[in-house]
Amino acid sequence: MIRRLLLSVAELVAVLLMVSLGVFGLLALVPGDPAVAVLGEGRAPEEYDALRRQLGLDEPFWSRYLDWLGGAVTGDLGTSLVPPQGPVLDRIVSALPVSVELALLGLVMAVAIAVPLAMWSASHPGGRADRSIGAATFGLLSMPSFLVGLLLIALLVNTLDLFPRNEWVRLGESVSGNLHHAFLPALTIALMEAAMFTRILRNDLVTTLREDFILSARARGMTPLRILLSDALRPSSFSLVTVLGLSIGRLVGSTVIVEYLFALPGMGKLVIDAANQGNYPVVQGAVLVVAVVYVGSNTLIDRSYGLLDPRTRRARV
Repeated sequence: MIRRLLLSVAELVAVLLMVSLGVFGLLALVPGDPAVAVLGEGRAPEEYDALRRQLGLDEPFWSRYLDWLGGAVTGDLGTSLVPPQGPVLDRIVSALPVSVELALLGLVMAVAIAVPLAMWSASHPGGRADRSIGAATFGLLSMPSFLVGLLLIALLVNTLDLFPRNEWVRLGESVSGNLHHAFLPALTIALMEAAMFTRILRNDLVTTLREDFILSARARGMTPLRILLSDALRPSSFSLVTVLGLSIGRLVGSTVIVEYLFALPGMGKLVIDAANQGNYPVVQGAVLVVAVVYVGSNTLIDRSYGLLDPRTRRARV
């Protein structure tokens, strides 16, 4: 167990090093001058040169990367170049909870929608319910997220006036207010994810329901619902759990469109604004944090396989 844990930590560190080097190198190739982004155009060349020396931009690439990496290891991700200037970590700490909450709420809602639909569809393969659910999920998967968000806004905001469009309440300020403001953007995420989850779980359930141990359970007189819940659901969840792990990390950094539609101060908006402003320290720090969330969540998901099927624990010993 200790050996596997150390191996997982080593893999995590290696991935994060590659991500940090890749992001740092790509940003170094982006056209533009951070000194101009900070001071603005029309300043004297001496002022730009002085700021470049102050920011260390006149040093070689590897020297700048190692300096930044050394600070990142200790929690110092640098200083924002564009006002409001300040530690990059402070801006990430402010934006990360918004994206994490949206991702988690969206995934919880997606699983709550997908599991019963997949079970219903798999229990009647080829039937009217199966075909209807399949058509609905195909339709959702073919729609871009911004269109789903706009349709929900048109229905639940403009027509029924049930939810706010562009406000945000922090969880520490009001739990009910936070959930009221987060519900609609989380539902936008959930509908897209639920369509994918439903199809994945439905296909795995159909395969599992043909196994011999399911036939044995039916022969013992167990009800179809009990077979689905107690025997078929858990061994059919491997693919779903894997996709859930991938989705957590992906959604934390990729909810840009949803955050833009609802004017939310999350990680996606932070990265896009920083990239447009040439605020490279913020981009580097934000991408590294998202990578930590992504790799960490996938490591936890990998460890959870043993809970779903004890045979995987024995296979690793």
